[in-house]
Amino acid sequence: MKSKKFSQYMSDWLYGENGYYATYKAIGKGGDFYTAVSTSKFFGGSIAKHIISLVDEGFLEENAVICEIGAHHGYFLADVVEFIYTLRPKLLDTFEFVIIEKFDALQEQQREYFKDSFADAVSLKHYKSLEELKCKNAFFIANEIFDAFACELYYKGKTATIDDHNIEFDSDDAWVKSKADKYFKDRGEIAVGYEAFATSMASAAKKFEFISFDYGEMQARPDFSLRVYTKHEVIPFFDENIKRKELFGASDITYDVTFAHVKDAYEEAGVEYIELKFQMLALIDMGILELLEILKENVEEKIYKQELEKAKMLILPNFLGERFKMIRFRKYKS
Repeated sequence: MKSKKFSQYMSDWLYGENGYYATYKAIGKGGDFYTAVSTSKFFGGSIAKHIISLVDEGFLEENAVICEIGAHHGYFLADVVEFIYTLRPKLLDTFEFVIIEKFDALQEQQREYFKDSFADAVSLKHYKSLEELKCKNAFFIANEIFDAFACELYYKGKTATIDDHNIEFDSDDAWVKSKADKYFKDRGEIAVGYEAFATSMASAAKKFEFISFDYGEMQARPDFSLRVYTKHEVIPFFDENIKRKELFGASDITYDVTFAHVKDAYEEAGVEYIELKFQMLALIDMGILELLEILKENVEEKIYKQELEKAKMLILPNFLGERFKMIRFRKYKS
């Protein structure tokens, strides 16, 4: 392996030919980590309720594109569809459901899951990138996407290169340094690609709302957060005992998001920042408690309690409720 920038190394780890996300991976108890999607269907249900509220307020048209980015197995968007069917079934006839997915194998997995779930009642369209999508009105949703962007590693003025899985802070990179200075970091991760991603989304739809859930803070952390997830074990990337060669491509690698960087990227693209809030508060605002009340009135108590316990994991402060944040943007017609 020749010396390369860390962003290329991380991109190869996650998205290369044999990268972690190039093929289907189990998520949840049998995988390497949990997500909100793998925890409870009411995560997607809350988004569905919010989408309906956007239609009711006139921001979303009934023929809008409902688009998930980074869907992996397609469970999240399928949960959204299921709850739209329950709450406002006529919208299934007018919405266009889209997934942005670059990998053919994952596209096939998503198609099969939608086919198994909805037969021919719901059609699913794929694009390999946001650049391929052009529409008037859209709702974009992503879960844990910004922490999966490749990053550069920065330490006291120097940017990392990597050779045979070994890190050296030996490179001068003006762009990385400018971002580190902007976000008051003397060490840590500098995400690469937020600006291009925001610009692509701004060009894809004339009017849209975008919601994403991820872990991190508005301001940058003062240290490194880069870590590897494997079989629910968390290994700091700079752990002296880490076996990077063995973990490369076989495990997830991630870091805490600096939401100020995300916010700036979207505002530079002409998209309005709306809010950043704890996942707990966001899901409550979007109606998760009302959905649970509807469930309680329509199923046996045993089923209700089972689903309630799963949903609690989404909003409890000591699980996902405060660890994850929701960031929301809007673009109005120019």
